[in-house]
Amino acid sequence: MRILVVEDDPRTLDTLTRALEAAGYLVEHTDDGEDAWFRGDTEPYAAVLLDLGLKGMDGLAVLKRWRAAGRDLPVLILTARGDWSERVEGIDAGADDYLPKPFRVEEVLARLRALLRRAGGQSSPVLAAGPLALDTRQMRVTLDGIPVHLSPQEYRLLSVLLHHKGSVVSQGELADQIYSDGIERDTNGVEVLIGRLRRKLGADLIETRRGFGYLIDDPAVP
Repeated sequence: MRILVVEDDPRTLDTLTRALEAAGYLVEHTDDGEDAWFRGDTEPYAAVLLDLGLKGMDGLAVLKRWRAAGRDLPVLILTARGDWSERVEGIDAGADDYLPKPFRVEEVLARLRALLRRAGGQSSPVLAAGPLALDTRQMRVTLDGIPVHLSPQEYRLLSVLLHHKGSVVSQGELADQIYSDGIERDTNGVEVLIGRLRRKLGADLIETRRGFGYLIDDPAVP
């Protein structure tokens, strides 16, 4: 999943980037408010970590412009502004969550996981479909309780499908979330990864809806 980090402090950015990449996310970043607004308005990020004190355009202004344009991507505000009234302003502007600095990266990751689950209508940190389970905290996939080794791209693709369980996800949407910025989005590569996942997890796990995309759903209850 692609995450946009909007942060102007190099040390904080480095800490967040390392933690997010270690957790399996694709990370893109900017320290400029105008650039952040443009990226969030034109790219399908899974979520945004947004600082408020930015050059070019204040973080709240960026967020308000996204929401006014109908962009509903999940946004977690990370800021040194600790006054309660500013927190209220951030939530009222359309933020999904708010975490003051200094913070622990473990909490950032936990809140991000929660945002992504809610965006996909999920509640548990373990995403499941029949005998398949993906633990978003441990980045661990099991089938009938047996661990299954997946490559980073296979893991990201499976994670996207499970976060949207019950909904069809197009090849283009999947490519957007598994390939980083600057790399050509290859829908044929998505087909290859789907084939690998079917070999590892079972041919019937991922349904193909021709002309639309792919779907993971819970097996029908007899």
